[in-house]
Amino acid sequence: MSDTDDVQATIEQLWIYPVKSCAGVRLEEAELTDTGLLYDRAWMVVDQQGEFVTQRELPRMALIQPSFKLGQLVLRAPGMLSLHLALDAAEDPATVRVWNDTVEAYDMGDIAAQWFSDFLGPDAPDSLKRLRLARFDPEVRRPSDPKWTGGREAATQFADGFAVLLTSAASLDELNARLVGDGHAPVDQRRVRPNIVLGGLQSHDEDRVGALTITTDDGPAVIEPVKPCARCSIPDVDPDSALPGHVVGDALRGYRADPRVGGAITFGMNAIVLEGDGRMLRVGQRVSGDWRFD
Repeated sequence: MSDTDDVQATIEQLWIYPVKSCAGVRLEEAELTDTGLLYDRAWMVVDQQGEFVTQRELPRMALIQPSFKLGQLVLRAPGMLSLHLALDAAEDPATVRVWNDTVEAYDMGDIAAQWFSDFLGPDAPDSLKRLRLARFDPEVRRPSDPKWTGGREAATQFADGFAVLLTSAASLDELNARLVGDGHAPVDQRRVRPNIVLGGLQSHDEDRVGALTITTDDGPAVIEPVKPCARCSIPDVDPDSALPGHVVGDALRGYRADPRVGGAITFGMNAIVLEGDGRMLRVGQRVSGDWRFD
């Protein structure tokens, strides 16, 4: 990091969400790939038509906790025996849909399908009683919207649209100050589901930065925030109880309407990976860059 860099920060937290819309895993280090952090949104729950399913439809997904053990993805949920999936396992080819993208993927088999259906199905609408688990095919390229990448090629797996979600500790502090000021309990980073949380910035400085260089042991990794992250109802789902509420969304609506995305409520920035495929990001690493002036 050079003293001449306008933006100077550190990595404060790292998170991945192996199964899209299930609970996250907080890590001390994570491998950066050109589609985001390794194993982030590599799996996704789908309905019988292959359409993706999230906490918007099934808030109980928040209670499914992933972990990694001995080359396996281990999924645990209240009242369920744990589900163990080999990290390199995949069964039959499948076609799935995430937002407007239809992509070729792999089905993870009947045991995984039954596990998700047993846990999520009882409280689900009829169309979501029977679920499947899909695995992203690493040979497939799912491009991010070139409107936001400036025409540069960038890709992601089953994330909503971009490789990395970037937030800052100060931004959550501001949200919590507003919540507490209105008589509500503070929330933690699980509500906003970041991949990288930066320390050392002012509130929502991540909105205003250009390409960021992360100093790793093997050389620089470079990510660039390109699109504000528009927020849906998921930050209002309590990650401990899976009960939906409204106070977080209400607080954000009070100060986070963003003209860059048509007045939608935003928190954090979607970023693309410019350099550093295969390099290890670690908590405490230095981050530098310059302000963006649009």
